[in-house]
Amino acid sequence: MFAKAIFAAAALVAVSVSGATAQQAATFGGSDALGSLYDRQNRMFTELVNERSGGALTVNFIEGEQLGSDVQVIEQTMAGAVQFYGDDLSWYANWVKDYAILGWGFTFHSPDHMQRFFDSDAYKAMSDRLIKDQGVRILAQAPIQSRMTFSNKAISSAADFDGLKMRVPEIKTYLELWETLGARPTRLAWGEVFLGLKTGVVEAAEGPVSAAYAAKFHEAAPFVVRTDHILTATHILVGEAFYQSLSPELQQVVTDAAKQATQWAREQAQKETEDMISKMAAEGAQVSEIELGPVREKAVAAVTRMEDTGAWSKGLWQSVQDLAD
Repeated sequence: MFAKAIFAAAALVAVSVSGATAQQAATFGGSDALGSLYDRQNRMFTELVNERSGGALTVNFIEGEQLGSDVQVIEQTMAGAVQFYGDDLSWYANWVKDYAILGWGFTFHSPDHMQRFFDSDAYKAMSDRLIKDQGVRILAQAPIQSRMTFSNKAISSAADFDGLKMRVPEIKTYLELWETLGARPTRLAWGEVFLGLKTGVVEAAEGPVSAAYAAKFHEAAPFVVRTDHILTATHILVGEAFYQSLSPELQQVVTDAAKQATQWAREQAQKETEDMISKMAAEGAQVSEIELGPVREKAVAAVTRMEDTGAWSKGLWQSVQDLAD
């Protein structure tokens, strides 16, 4: 089934010629729950491109995890079987180590702080490295929502993280962060988290509230803690070879659409965070806050160790702090 999905995605890349006009088709690979903020952003991008390209480019958005997990779809984009992808920006730590800074706890203080980083030379070097080494181009990115913790047992202090079986994504920095905070991290694909929480394979998970609500984390793990430990960034990506095959006009179309869709996601995230939390509470979740000082201290104290082990370039974390208000 998975091989068939890849074959079907690859088939959509074909270029047909009608007279003097080249008409191109492309696949946008999804990897998030239907109705999540990422899902809605990606659908907006697809609709904008299809509307503005005048028929010269048609994008087919394959929602959910029909083509595989996040890492699998990214790898398909790098291989050219999929042309567009959009989700959490920190996934690229698997290929360019400095993206790991996006997955370290309490690094960014606000969306504006993160945006200043995106406007910096350090971030440009990271995105240029993705183009050069992996053949993928980030068209646009934006800060969206903080990540919260969902547990099937009450958490009232930092000490309650000790020994907690915590689901983390397939990103090394996330694993090391939760080990630093005392948890026992376990890797599960996003689509497997609800069942993992329900059956006790994991006791807790974390994620941005809109994505977690869409995946119904709060129904399997009703203790929701506003840890706000990581500020999530969204993005839209294109395969570089496919991007270079587009006319300058279509390159502008996809770039502008990506910027509009990610900016919409940023604005929407701010509007719906409290609404989603209220919905979870109305549906039976127990939403709480804890004293985050001890949690933050553990994360900050481990920065030197992370840099010494090569998690990201030495001095990068401090350069990010220098951009804060």
